[in-house]
Amino acid sequence: MQESGSRNISAIVVVAALGYFVDIYDLILFSIVRIASLKSLGVTGDELLSDGVLLLNMQMAGMLVGGIIWGILGDKRGRISVLFGSIIMYSIANILNGFVQDVPQYAVLRVIAGIGLAGELGAGITLVSEVMSKESRGYGTTLVATIGILGAVAAALVADFFEWRTAYFVGGGLGLLLLVLRIGVYESGMFKNIQSDNISRGQFQHLFTSWSRFLKYLKCILIGAPLWFVVGVLITFSDAFAKKLGVEGVIPAKSVMFCYIGLAIGDLLSGYLSQVLKTRKKIILSFITITNILIIVYLFFNHFGSFYFYSICLLLGISCGYWAVFVTNASEQFGTNLRATVTTTVPNFVRGSVVPLTLLFQFLNPSIGIIYSAAIVAGISLIFAYISAARLEETYGKELDYIEMI
Repeated sequence: MQESGSRNISAIVVVAALGYFVDIYDLILFSIVRIASLKSLGVTGDELLSDGVLLLNMQMAGMLVGGIIWGILGDKRGRISVLFGSIIMYSIANILNGFVQDVPQYAVLRVIAGIGLAGELGAGITLVSEVMSKESRGYGTTLVATIGILGAVAAALVADFFEWRTAYFVGGGLGLLLLVLRIGVYESGMFKNIQSDNISRGQFQHLFTSWSRFLKYLKCILIGAPLWFVVGVLITFSDAFAKKLGVEGVIPAKSVMFCYIGLAIGDLLSGYLSQVLKTRKKIILSFITITNILIIVYLFFNHFGSFYFYSICLLLGISCGYWAVFVTNASEQFGTNLRATVTTTVPNFVRGSVVPLTLLFQFLNPSIGIIYSAAIVAGISLIFAYISAARLEETYGKELDYIEMI
């Protein structure tokens, strides 16, 4: 029986990891094919940047909406239902992305894809956290995040070998194939224990009815903002930064690939260290500090050629690789009746933070330039992240079988 249980847990970790792999593939693919796809649709000049920002914001806005929808469903209907539903939506949306003929069509489908993409990580991390022991669940969530992040590397390789429309078809097809692996994966026992009881579940508004609960929720979000500023601005628009710094030959697709290789290394490293050192909090604070240093290097000491530029992208990825610990921490902060809601909405609100961050970045850019506008926005996100991480409770080894009293 114990051996069977271990096999089931392993299957859940594998399925969650592969699901996140496809999720990241589709999420990052737009950043990789942005220029090629927009040029194919007739976009030129400065509109490559402005339309690129628009489409990125549409995708992230979709993830904000989807995070709330899937999070609530995860606590009301179960973690498994979200894993199935979200992957069907984003797989179909990404296949349709391969057929777009203009920017408005592209924008609509990026919203739909964003909604679908929003459910995968939160449901997977919640499920893994609840089926594994409190001493070992950090290893499970680390594997999910690390393997998942490599989906971005796969996206870069596919986009390098195939035309951008084909790359979208591949992502959608991989998602539909993954549904076969989902058959037989069982639901969390913690969720089943409260499912039959008259317990309020998945009430998103309850995160705002208690000041202490709201502050904890907000802090969980803010600690991840620098990570997505790096990915959504510094890496996605690395060609624009390289041009300003006088570096030639920088291609965003390669910047994304090197950054995500670094993220995979960082996720593995941060997750392992959080288990060995038995602390989530100190690991997050350490990685935020290193990210701060590397952002300064990227913006002000990064004019030594493309090889050096890509190396900084790799190092930034490693420093931002506290994503695994960040999502695990969010899952461990709240009770079973709100856990999926929190674990699904938090990373999507972090991803969605790219919208106000890029808007502020664009607002400042005409007056002070791309470098200093990025530095100011980065500084704001880093300050809030550090304060938030310092004030959150330590969650390593925390018992998760409890409910929020609401």
